[in-house]
Amino acid sequence: QVQLLESGGELVQAGGSLRLACAASGGTFSLLNMAWFRQAPGEERECVAAIDPSGSSYFYSVSARGRFTINRDNTKNTVYLRMNSLKPEDTAVYYCAALYGDFDVRVAYYRYWGQGTQVTVSS
Repeated sequence: QVQLLESGGELVQAGGSLRLACAASGGTFSLLNMAWFRQAPGEERECVAAIDPSGSSYFYSVSARGRFTINRDNTKNTVYLRMNSLKPEDTAVYYCAALYGDFDVRVAYYRYWGQGTQVTVSS
C-alpha cells in the first residue's frame, strides 16, 4: 500500500510561485508513475502534470505548460510541482497520485491518492 503526503499549499498573490511536495511511503517509488491533479469547487479533477518512474516522460496540461514543472527525487521518494506565474484560476485543492504500470494521466487509473493541499491565489 502506498501512502502519499502533500505539502506546500498556501495563499499566494497572483504572479507568485509555490513548490508543492509529495512524499511517498509504503511502496516502490522508483516504479511509480506520479502525478499532480487539482480540483476546484464545482469542477472535475484534472491532471496538471505527470511524470513516469524514470523521470524521462512528462505530461503537462495546457494550463500548466510553461508555468509548472514536475520533477522527482527517487532517492527521497518525493515528487515536486513547481508553480510559477500563478493565476487566480489556479486556485484548487492539489492532489498527488501514484500509479504502477503504464504511464497515464486519467483520474480513474490512479489507485493511490494523497489528502490534498489547498492552493489559493489571490488577485
